[in-house]
Amino acid sequence: MGNFFPRWSNWLPLKLAIAVVFIAFGVSVGVAYYFTPKYTRVGYEPTQPVPFSHKIHAGQLGLDCRYCHSFGEASSHSNVPTNQTCFNCHGQGKGGIRATSPKLELVQKANETGKSIPWVKVHKAPDYVYFNHSAHLNRGISCVACHGRIDEMEVVRHDQPQSMGWCLDCHRNPEKNLRPLDYVTKLAFKPADLKRDEFYKSLLDKKVPAGEIAAAIGGEGAKADDLGALLALAEKTYGKEVTQTEVGTQLKKHWQIQPPENCTACHR
Repeated sequence: MGNFFPRWSNWLPLKLAIAVVFIAFGVSVGVAYYFTPKYTRVGYEPTQPVPFSHKIHAGQLGLDCRYCHSFGEASSHSNVPTNQTCFNCHGQGKGGIRATSPKLELVQKANETGKSIPWVKVHKAPDYVYFNHSAHLNRGISCVACHGRIDEMEVVRHDQPQSMGWCLDCHRNPEKNLRPLDYVTKLAFKPADLKRDEFYKSLLDKKVPAGEIAAAIGGEGAKADDLGALLALAEKTYGKEVTQTEVGTQLKKHWQIQPPENCTACHR
């Protein structure tokens, strides 16, 4: 009686074993790359053509982010500052700050030639991702939420993963990052810096009913008729200091912030 299986099938177990090894290797390499900070760029800290220190400008000097990144509140794109922006402070002449410093040589040349300084981009969303800076800034999401404490960085680095899962975490729980608009570019802001009476008074001044504010503090059964009652309820619920949950919950409810969670929000 002849063999039931053809001769080539003798090699089949070995071929399957080799295939499994290659597949396992490919999967492990993919996981090691796509599920680590290397892929999400966390820690990426390129050397820039001009040694611009955010720690000095935004930290020590308190320069507002919007002076250099002037389109963030009005555009989907937050612009890289032009040569003229640098030259406004460091230009040649009597008022130029450290105008003759060797570190600023490229700034001076760029102004003379009209060629832009070749800044190295640190934060870059993939081409298939739509992100609107103005929508986030104008709804109380601070620069810190995505970029970290830029005012403490000598050289800017990629601070947060900015992956799809990371974005969805914020869209599902935006109250963790929301803050009053006056503090969006104040990078050192802490909720405890707010005065509770002023915060709740600002909501009342905007015609938000005290009952709705109370419900956001203590649930549907909570009641308050005036500022004093709100303050007492808030202190009982959150303690003596203002907390992020307290601020974020109020802003989310009364600003009607409902971030989309479906694919079309970012993939258009």
